[in-house]
Amino acid sequence: MTNDPTPLLEVRGLRVGFRIDRHSSFEAVKGVSFGVPRNATVALVGESGSGKSVSALAVMGLLPAENSSVDALSSIVFDGRELLQLTPRERRALCGKDIAMIFQEPMSSLNPVFTVGYQIAEVLRLHMGMNGRQARLRTLALLDEVGIPDPAHKIDAYPNQLSGGQQQRVMIAMAIACEPKLLIADEPTTALDVTIQKQIMALLAALQKKRQMSILFITHDLALVGEIADHVIVMRHGEVREAGAVRQIFERPQDAYTRALLHCRPPLDARPWRLPVIGDYLAGAALAGGQGAAAHPPQRVRGSAAGDTPLLVVDQLSKSFQLRDGWFGRREFQAVKDVSFTLARGKTLGIVGESGSGKTTLGLTLLRLHRASGGSALFEGRDLLAMSASQYRPYKRRIQIIFQNPYASLNPRFTVGQILLEPMRIHRIGADDRARTAAAYLLLEKVGLPAHALHRYPHEFSGGQRQRIAIARCLTMQPDILVCDESVSALDVSVQAQVLNLLQDLQDELGLSYIFISHDLAVVRYMADQVMVMHQGRVVEMADADQLYRQPQHPYTQALLSAIPRGVPL
Repeated sequence: MTNDPTPLLEVRGLRVGFRIDRHSSFEAVKGVSFGVPRNATVALVGESGSGKSVSALAVMGLLPAENSSVDALSSIVFDGRELLQLTPRERRALCGKDIAMIFQEPMSSLNPVFTVGYQIAEVLRLHMGMNGRQARLRTLALLDEVGIPDPAHKIDAYPNQLSGGQQQRVMIAMAIACEPKLLIADEPTTALDVTIQKQIMALLAALQKKRQMSILFITHDLALVGEIADHVIVMRHGEVREAGAVRQIFERPQDAYTRALLHCRPPLDARPWRLPVIGDYLAGAALAGGQGAAAHPPQRVRGSAAGDTPLLVVDQLSKSFQLRDGWFGRREFQAVKDVSFTLARGKTLGIVGESGSGKTTLGLTLLRLHRASGGSALFEGRDLLAMSASQYRPYKRRIQIIFQNPYASLNPRFTVGQILLEPMRIHRIGADDRARTAAAYLLLEKVGLPAHALHRYPHEFSGGQRQRIAIARCLTMQPDILVCDESVSALDVSVQAQVLNLLQDLQDELGLSYIFISHDLAVVRYMADQVMVMHQGRVVEMADADQLYRQPQHPYTQALLSAIPRGVPL
């Protein structure tokens, strides 16, 4: 740590408002104050809508000018300069050079029509005045520094030719190109696999130490914070709820909201019957010290038994794709290779692995959204993959899927009522529309949504509520199996806990079987009876959840489990 007591960045009384229409506005940040010391990492933590990203955009000067405003009494001082008094030209010269930002989704931040080398070199030419040769040499060194393999070839690659982890490394290379004093990282690992997430976190920590820069790390997951941050600021509804040293926040949280964020994540050493949610803590249900809603909550027992009734038996399932190779050539890529498993009625099979392991392709092939290249999937003794379209139709409704992104999986032009009634009409479930509407109201109640939601559109709901609508849509079909494809990975930890509790309740009540696909190993352990680990299209290990997490046998499984963020300060 530096001996200079003056913070590198000091935000005082920051207020940011957004104009909704001519007559109304919304205050997203309400008098927030915090500091980022020199050569330190500060974590800004909170759920979606807490104001953490808006605060960072205000520092960068990236708020939309047409509908946002920063209060005149607000102050943002960086290295002794008041940023809010700089001209746009002075602000542009500062941001990108002395202050840099890594955004959450690299594929949206990188220009798809330019090579990654060109995009990094552009920063060097603009801010450092380098010529083309100098910028290219510096770009090669940066790509090597952030761990991009074979930088001499990757420098001329386009973003779509890189993996998600490599794209994020390119964003980091671009951000550190001008050796900034402050690096703002806005949810840089949210969409990444646990192993890639660990690599990125280690990379940021190493760069911070090597370059003596400060980092403002924005996240909704406190489990990550203990592994990188020196200080923590907890935000909710545009206000700071608690701030302090990371060990103090983890060991002696003072605010009920902080305690809730710490305990909403599924624990690795227990499986409570229900996960605590934010409301449990804010309503005063938690005991002093933040031990959860109960000191010794009842535990849920998971695992397979000899008497379990098989519902789906998959044998040697394979899926290959034909890819273009050069101008005229084609090659075969085998995404799923001879996968076999049995799913019992009322049980959950967790499928884990990194991106590209074949998890999602396996799920889509079981639903016949991909045509299988080989193998069988026996559902109550009949092979789903060998049926004709007409034979499969009665079975189609019995296996449903919940997709990762609730924003993309619901038709924005349909009301919730139309979304729920359409599949019932197609499959002739219910005597008439009156009966179907009554069923829709019951389903909304079952997933915890009010009756008036039936007449509203998807954009009027939060992400967690939209995922509840997607679950209700699946339930209209009265399915036996739900394929949950990363269905909670895009949600805040508190909303995630609510959806996981809902899925548990539905399984208990309806006897549903789940194929739970996720890269979040803590969530999979909480939900699954059995866990299947996939790597490069193959199953490398399968066992009961508790056994696999306690004694992983395969080196790949061991690597995955060792990468889980523990949330304990070092």
